[in-house]
Order: sequence, then C-alpha cells, then structure tokens
Amino acid sequence: MRISDLAAEAGVTVKAVRYYESQGLLKPRREANGYRTYEPDDVVVVREVKALLSLGLTAEQTYPFIECLRAGNERADVCPASLTAYRTRIAEVDRRITELTDLRARLTDLLSDAENWRMKQL
Repeated sequence: MRISDLAAEAGVTVKAVRYYESQGLLKPRREANGYRTYEPDDVVVVREVKALLSLGLTAEQTYPFIECLRAGNERADVCPASLTAYRTRIAEVDRRITELTDLRARLTDLLSDAENWRMKQL
C-alpha cells in the first residue's frame, strides 16, 4: 500500500505518516523506484500511534505499544512495558493536575486580594 492510502485508511495526513516513520514507528519497504510500501498491519500501528499521541504521550513513549502489537498481540497495551508507559503518563498527569491546582489557588488569592484592595479604594 502506498503512503497516501495508508494515511487515508488510518485517518492521518501523509505528513504524519512520514513523521511516524522518522521516529522509527514505521518501517516501510522501499520499491526500486524509491516509493514507500506499507503493509496492512501498518494501518493498525498508525491508528494506535495517533490515539496514544492524543493522550499526550510522546512518539518515543509509544514504542512499547508498537512493539507489543508487532509481537503479535491483539492489543497494544497488554504487554508489561505498555502498562508501565500508561503508569508513567498517569503520574505525569497527576503532577500536572497538582501544578495547575496550586496555580489556580495562587491566582484565586491574587484576584481576591486585588478585589479587596479595589473595594477599599472606592
């Protein structure tokens, strides 16, 4: 299958497919004319990468999932390394939630302080 066919079937752009390839997530064969040729399994890989990236994982963090698929598993997230990647991402999200909660509290305090000061000036 050609790159445009893979992109269309997986619901991504050709540019995205090329990016995934540059990150080592896809390894197409090259025809004699230099064209990339993809296998039907690559559609599953591209869809999985797209889904994982939408969850905030980096391309590098998707490697365990892709390796899990290539090992013949029906799901990309059943291998120990994939589960570890999920846990790592959840920990990152938890840290970010804490940071944002602290930021919100500081902003709320500043707003309250500014409103009180303004009321005193009136």
